[in-house]
Amino acid sequence: MQFDRGYLSPYFSTNKENMSVSFDDAFILIYEKKISSIKELLPVLEKVLGTNKPLLIIAEDIEGDALAALVLNSVRG
Repeated sequence: MQFDRGYLSPYFSTNKENMSVSFDDAFILIYEKKISSIKELLPVLEKVLGTNKPLLIIAEDIEGDALAALVLNSVRG
């Protein structure tokens, strides 16, 4: 897998001053395909939700309602 870019939205940054992301003890999901629907992520999100740990998603791309839902979730904290 090759990384052509960083995070997809500035709303994912944890440090707004330098627009970087820093996680401690995060879950990491590596998915070699494009994620278009939030339904694809629901099983993982439900498992991570009760842990209070961040989730780092590495995927070919995230678009559509999946990206919108993740941004909204990030904004809400």
